[in-house]
Amino acid sequence: MSQLASMRIVSVNVGLPRTVESHGRAVRTAIFKSAVAGPTAIRHLNLDGDRQADLSVHGGPDKAVYAYAAEHYDAWRAELPEVDFPFGAFGENLTIVGLREDDLAIGDRLRAGTAELIVRQPRIPCYKLGVRLGRDDILKRFLNSDRSGVYFAVAREGVVEAGDAVTVLERDPDGVRVAAINRLYRDRRSRLPTRLSALQRAADLPSLPESWRTYFRERAARLSASSPAE
Repeated sequence: MSQLASMRIVSVNVGLPRTVESHGRAVRTAIFKSAVAGPTAIRHLNLDGDRQADLSVHGGPDKAVYAYAAEHYDAWRAELPEVDFPFGAFGENLTIVGLREDDLAIGDRLRAGTAELIVRQPRIPCYKLGVRLGRDDILKRFLNSDRSGVYFAVAREGVVEAGDAVTVLERDPDGVRVAAINRLYRDRRSRLPTRLSALQRAADLPSLPESWRTYFRERAARLSASSPAE
C-alpha cells in the first residue's frame, strides 16, 4: 500500500510580508512563516493570514499552497545541525507527515481537512530561502536534495488544522512524479535519448503549469536540434 495513505498535517504555517536586512540590503519577503493553532481556511490563492510578497514569482492559482514533508526536517537537522529548523522554516503552509515527492504525481487530487488540492509542481528555491535560513549555500543544497516539497492549486476551498488527515482522492492518469519533474529540471547536461523523451512527456503534461511546459518544450527542442543525425 502507498505510504501516501498515512499522510497527516502536523503544522499549519502562515506569514505576512515583512522587510528584513540581508547582506546590507532590505529584502521584502513572506517566507517567514509561523505555526498557527486551530482551524485555518484555505482559499483559492492562499491561506487566511498568509500572503506572498512578490506576486511575479510567488503565489497565484498554481502555487496557492506549499507543503513540505515533516521527515525532511530530520534530514536537514542531521545535515546542518547548527541551523534552527522549526516547522515552517522552508516557507511551507502545511508540514505533512508522509508527504513523498517520489510517490505524489503532478495532477493528483488530495483532500486536506475539508479542502481539496491538486498537485501542480515542485518548489524551485529562490534567494529568499537563503535569507530565511542565513545560508547562501542552501539554494544549491535544496535543489540537489530531492526534498523539494509540493505546490498545490486549490480545487475546493476548505479548512485545515494540525492533526488533519491528508488523503488521495484521485491519481492522475499520466502518473509523472513530482520528484521526476524536479530531477528533470535539475539535470540540464544529459543528452541521452531517454532525456529527450522525458522532456517531451513533461511538456505534454496537462496538469503541469504552462510556464513549466514551455520550459521543457524549449529544452526538448534544443536537445533535439543538437542531437547528431541518424
